Amino acid sequence: MDLGLKGKIIVVTGGAKGIGAAIARHLAAEGACPVIVDREEQASWELVEELREAGVAAGAYIGELSEPTNCREAVYYTSREYGRIDGLVNNAGINDGIGLEYGSPEEFMTSIRNNLLHYYCMAHYALPALRETQGSIVNISSKCAITGQGHTSAYAAAKGGQLALTREWAVELLKYGIRVNAIIPAEVSTPMYEAWINTFEHPEEKLHRINAKIPLGNRMTTAEEIANMVLFLLSERASHITGQHMYIDGGYVHLDRAIDAIANSINGTYGSLRLK
Repeated sequence: MDLGLKGKIIVVTGGAKGIGAAIARHLAAEGACPVIVDREEQASWELVEELREAGVAAGAYIGELSEPTNCREAVYYTSREYGRIDGLVNNAGINDGIGLEYGSPEEFMTSIRNNLLHYYCMAHYALPALRETQGSIVNISSKCAITGQGHTSAYAAAKGGQLALTREWAVELLKYGIRVNAIIPAEVSTPMYEAWINTFEHPEEKLHRINAKIPLGNRMTTAEEIANMVLFLLSERASHITGQHMYIDGGYVHLDRAIDAIANSINGTYGSLRLK
């Protein structure tokens, strides 16, 4: 499907690896020019070279996004090098495990800075360019904002903030024709996730238990499946969608309890339970 993204300049934060890299590759495949904003210099330029060797335009700005000045410079670099910005994908962040019981107020604020502040800063500095192109913003959030996870208060707060900002910006930017939406992934197969799984004594068993809880196919979502929705939301195919929170999770957030109820009903636990 031609999404009409050819020649569009799309900024992707955290675009060097994982979900961000999948988004960048899919944008390039559609003829768009992804501009990767990431602190990982080697991974960023390796991906840029990969895309350029495939015959598509791509760029990168290397910087730590927790510093607002780097967000500003990333936007200025993109505008200077490419002359426009047609879309912003806020994706960078890390689940750093700063909880209520074992964290501290100082660690909490640092995590908020690392996971939420740059979503605001990137959108703030990119807004003049997005007004000119009637561009689109997509914020990558997390199921933690909806379900909680335990031992990750700061990350959950940041992800919840991203969802709130999505709705707030969708209202504020209506007058410019700028659409703002969010994606809520659950369990996504990425190198970072694999590294976390491998911290357990029996990683294969842990992964099996996680997959068993994902209703659709008992498997994790792929980064490519997240990227597909990002591209759709950036495109004119989604021209009347704004302020939405899109769950790309195989039914993880909304269907798990229903599936358990069905299973228990079959086993006789619920007796006369009727599905409606």
